[in-house]
Amino acid sequence: MAKKAQPRKKSKTTGIHRNGILKLVLRVVKLVFILFVGSSLFFVILYRFVNPPVTWLMIQRGFERKGRGLEWKIDKKWVDFDQIADPMKRAAVAAEDQTFLENHGFDFHAIEKAIEKNSKSKKLIGGSTITQQTAKNVFLWPGRSFVRKGLEAWFTVLIEAFWGKKRIMEVYLNVIEMGDGIYGVDAASQSYFHKPASQLTKRQAAAIAVIFPSPLRWSATNPTRYLKHRQYLILKNMRRLGPLEF
Repeated sequence: MAKKAQPRKKSKTTGIHRNGILKLVLRVVKLVFILFVGSSLFFVILYRFVNPPVTWLMIQRGFERKGRGLEWKIDKKWVDFDQIADPMKRAAVAAEDQTFLENHGFDFHAIEKAIEKNSKSKKLIGGSTITQQTAKNVFLWPGRSFVRKGLEAWFTVLIEAFWGKKRIMEVYLNVIEMGDGIYGVDAASQSYFHKPASQLTKRQAAAIAVIFPSPLRWSATNPTRYLKHRQYLILKNMRRLGPLEF
């Protein structure tokens, strides 16, 4: 009678080898996590006091222009919070995030409404607050993915904790895309109305705020009927806001 084949026993060496690889992987993951948390905290705290020099979007748009045979263009000029006209700050809040001064970086009611509308329409709309948009613009790359949204939430929490609303608004209005190669409200104000951001009127501020969602397609000085209606609604919301206590 032939003897039954005995099952092979796993060698201790193989088990030790696998455990060693697992420990190494866990150490690498832990190190990457610590580096990510440390570096993100460093840059968030740094940008509390130092103005962000450039964003990923500015660089991407520059290469896109080069790809179209155009010259590299990043038209921007940083202006301090107090050098931005009050109507521009009010227009930004009225257009993008009316609970800006009350929320803690997230407007869950707006997020719920966006999810509900997106489930019924192919045209996606966002529910992002000004803080979320600032986090995305300053620290992350353009695009839509769960990873990027997760990182956006992380940086939103950090800048709410370390910056405060005044700094968030200042950075937001200085880095936001306002046209082809145009970034920040001062560059937009000079380009569209030939005046500094400190001199913007209510109507001009509303005209600029109207194009925030799609600055490459829309113009503050050549609005469509839809944009004129949006400008009217923003002006109406600006009047209803009351004083903004930054």
